[in-house]
Amino acid sequence: MTFLDDFMIRAALAGLGLALAAAPLGCFVVWRRMAYFGDATAHAAILGVALSLAFSTSIFAGVLVVSLGMALTVAALSGRGFAMDTMLGVLAHSALAFGLVAASFLSGVRIDLMAYLFGDILAVMPADLAVIWGGAALVLGLIAWRWSHLLTATLNPDLAFSEGIDPKREQLVLTLALAIVVAVAIKVVGALLITAMLIIPAAAARPFSRTPEGMALVAIGVAGFSVLAGLRASYHFDTPTGPTIVCVVAVLFALSVSIAGMSGRGRGG
Repeated sequence: MTFLDDFMIRAALAGLGLALAAAPLGCFVVWRRMAYFGDATAHAAILGVALSLAFSTSIFAGVLVVSLGMALTVAALSGRGFAMDTMLGVLAHSALAFGLVAASFLSGVRIDLMAYLFGDILAVMPADLAVIWGGAALVLGLIAWRWSHLLTATLNPDLAFSEGIDPKREQLVLTLALAIVVAVAIKVVGALLITAMLIIPAAAARPFSRTPEGMALVAIGVAGFSVLAGLRASYHFDTPTGPTIVCVVAVLFALSVSIAGMSGRGRGG
């Protein structure tokens, strides 16, 4: 029996890999107010799953291609006359609906939609771990490589232009990273919960961070703790694992807001 033969060990490693990839990227999603952007990309993942099964290709590759296509479509259509939240809402729910309809046409293929909608982290295999950690390493590498440019383009696009940084190019880097995270996370928390793991750890970390780098590190800690605590709670209470992980991180966010509020009142007094 090897170390990875224990399904709980594999689940914990998968969740921690997702936390490493999603938390720092989630900081940029929060800073740029891109929550709906993440939703649209994540919901497109179900269409990617259906197309992958229809053409007998890798689900990771199919989800990555479709998610990237959705993200690029959103970027291309921005500023074309519709309010961004309206356009993203239309694209997100349309992609999910088309994905579910496409899945219903798959004859002779057994597809567990609940696993792709809400994740099935307990079914992660060693090969899945290689994909998850490979994707996490790629996302972390992209963010580390472009960190200063991404940060400047996010916080002050005019300053970015003056320093020779193209904000649209940095947006494409974030788009690629987001598509990779969605493809990695589909097995762990599912399409409907991916955005929660992107946004909530970063939002929970915000009140306790003095620098962008500090916020990214705290967000990773929040996400990692939520994975481990969620796995334990799911095992103890026999609840769905993906949603339980998100419940834990939501409780941590509520606690961070409460603590920040009390600290604010204390400073005011």
